[in-house]
Amino acid sequence: MHISSGRWVYGLFLALLTALLWGILPIKLKQVLLVMDPVTVTWFRLLVSGGCLFLYLAATRRLPSRKVLGPKGGWLVLMAVLGLVGNYVLYLMGLNLLSPGTAQLVVQMGPILLLIASLFVFKERFSVGQGIGLLVLLIGFALFFNQRLAELLTSLTDYTTGVLMVLAASTVWTFYALGQKQLLTVWNSLQVMMVIYLFCALLLTPWVHPLEALRLSRLQGWLLLGCCLNTLIAYGAFAEALAHWEASRVSATLAITPLVTFAAVAMAAWLWPDYVHAETINGLGYGGAVLVVFGSALVALGPSLIAGLRARRVRMTAG
Repeated sequence: MHISSGRWVYGLFLALLTALLWGILPIKLKQVLLVMDPVTVTWFRLLVSGGCLFLYLAATRRLPSRKVLGPKGGWLVLMAVLGLVGNYVLYLMGLNLLSPGTAQLVVQMGPILLLIASLFVFKERFSVGQGIGLLVLLIGFALFFNQRLAELLTSLTDYTTGVLMVLAASTVWTFYALGQKQLLTVWNSLQVMMVIYLFCALLLTPWVHPLEALRLSRLQGWLLLGCCLNTLIAYGAFAEALAHWEASRVSATLAITPLVTFAAVAMAAWLWPDYVHAETINGLGYGGAVLVVFGSALVALGPSLIAGLRARRVRMTAG
């Protein structure tokens, strides 16, 4: 089993950096999507990120070996590739119809669905603390959508379609995460990401329109480059954070990502009102967003909290 280095301050910094990068990503993507289609934007992000990783791994002579995969390795790669392609494209299609904050909040269902899938695939345990966190998260979602709950449940508007697409993106991301988790037993995280990114880009190539990039304004061009580098740096920081801090605490820290998005949208709408529009959410909706974040963190920390309480109870009994 992997043991963290114990440099928790460094791990916390990297986790916060990841949350910041993921939090501002939807704002940049929203501007690029005004000109480019979701498939082409995804292709650029994956190709640039995968290409950078390939150059680095080739220079350090650490390119992944096909031989170590075994007979089932190809199927794992295929599952991860299809899951990530579906996640990226469906998320951008949903983002086209939603505000950045709403899209980022709905994406929080991804880790929850992964947790549920892990119960069956990896026979992991579901603690009482995680159950409470899941209940808090669902209540938070109900409060967040309080203004449009009837619309979500009774009609198929653009808003409802956007939410369903982001939910679908979170669902297929689960297959990517499960495949990646198994691939990490034979390759390191950089090798896994390089293979998946490049295969995803190759899979999308027949449907992309790269010349759309020529229609971008100078600002949108820089934002597209920022989206590509964001994909590379954020996942790198995330992987490095896991090397120095416990996975549950990293996941709990990343739960603040939607709040980062809401804060970033508010600041961007104030600074650049011609480009970014403020979120149209009432106080109850913002309270629901906080509950979703709290519930996500509780789901991540549930096992650790329960184990800590039991250990404390044992020490008190022994004393």
